[in-house]
Amino acid sequence: MPTISSPGVGSGLDVNSLVTQLVAAEREPIVQRLTRQQNKLDTQVSALASLQGAMSSLQTSLSAIKTVEAFQTRVAASSNEATFKATATASAATGTYAIEVTSLATAHKLSSNAFVGDATATVGYGTLTIAVGTQTFDVAIDATKNTLAGIRDAINANTNNKGVQATIVQAVDGARIVLTSRNTGVANALKVTTSGGDGGLSALVYNPGTTTNLIEKQPAADAEVKVEGYTVHSASNTVTGAIDGITLNLNSAAPGVVNSLVVSNDTTTSSDRVKKFVKDFNTLASVIATLRKFDPTTRVAGPLLGDAMLRSIESTVRNGVSAAVAGAASGADSLAAIGIKTAADGTLNIDDTKLTTALSGNFDAVGRLLGGTDGVAARLYSRLDSYLGPTAQLTSRSDSLQGRKRALTNEFDAVDRRMAAIEKRYRTQFSALDGLLASMQTTSAFLTKQLG
Repeated sequence: MPTISSPGVGSGLDVNSLVTQLVAAEREPIVQRLTRQQNKLDTQVSALASLQGAMSSLQTSLSAIKTVEAFQTRVAASSNEATFKATATASAATGTYAIEVTSLATAHKLSSNAFVGDATATVGYGTLTIAVGTQTFDVAIDATKNTLAGIRDAINANTNNKGVQATIVQAVDGARIVLTSRNTGVANALKVTTSGGDGGLSALVYNPGTTTNLIEKQPAADAEVKVEGYTVHSASNTVTGAIDGITLNLNSAAPGVVNSLVVSNDTTTSSDRVKKFVKDFNTLASVIATLRKFDPTTRVAGPLLGDAMLRSIESTVRNGVSAAVAGAASGADSLAAIGIKTAADGTLNIDDTKLTTALSGNFDAVGRLLGGTDGVAARLYSRLDSYLGPTAQLTSRSDSLQGRKRALTNEFDAVDRRMAAIEKRYRTQFSALDGLLASMQTTSAFLTKQLG
């Protein structure tokens, strides 16, 4: 019988090669089966991920138009942005308003007299009581912190600091400590008193009506704005509440100069949001078509061909954009009425001219069509959420596939362990056979020699 020779093996058997081939023969069909399962799972996981991603993107774009308030954005334009700018919410009424910025809000600022030298100049020790409006806090200054720098650091580091910043200004005549309220307005005016110590801190007292050893560099003042001729005060230069839904950001005072504020529908932003919704809808439609397609020429099927969940999602999405909207106004009662039509392949096409006309002439009605209680965007967002939630069908399906992939990984590991055991058994058997054959060959050689 022919043998496979291998140097160094007494019987002439190539045990390593035989064992390797036998183990490979047992491993191959199992690995092929598991690999086919793994490839199928990978394909399905990838398919669900692309579906989930497209649905999430569509839901995100819907969030910007799923309520009337979100859709009906307003734009506020100032005739003089150097004086003021403005922003508007959906609650702002469209129209033109007369705005006069009489004065800006300022933060209270106090300065000490000059101390000879620099920040190391000695002031004194004791307790500083600083009031910011109606709130006060104490700053203990001991003999080791009795310098300008020490006092500055003690004020800024105080955990009860109610809103005052201390700095040091070095000038030709000496150093000064400057206290500035962090917030503007009369309500945040500063007051400084002292108690205890060596009396040196009295140089920092500022208590109007009694003692004012600090110099007022800038008074605390509220902003004053006239809206349609009516005076409005604000503690800051951001004025809210003067006009419903409008925030005025004051930049400079111009007393006696009346500028205009025009609040209008932000049709550009609304149009962009609608177009983003259509784009993401078409992306989802394309993904669904790819996942369920079948090529009769190559006989290659999409990974989710015939899948019941995919059919349900497709039906839900298409019905969401095509179903009638209860209570919608005439001329804006469907997507088609505002220039968005469904093509034969299920995607949406936009007639830009018709959409622009609808937004310009019937802005509020378009908002109700999309973001009303039963609006297109509102209901489609809700239906997508039923698939994308943490306990929804699509999430559960993805989790199940991931679980099966983990189980398959365990099966591969089990195959490795099983093959290692088989290899060990074969190697033991062939090693025994190798020894037996080597012994028989030795006996045969001896007998041949004796008989010869």
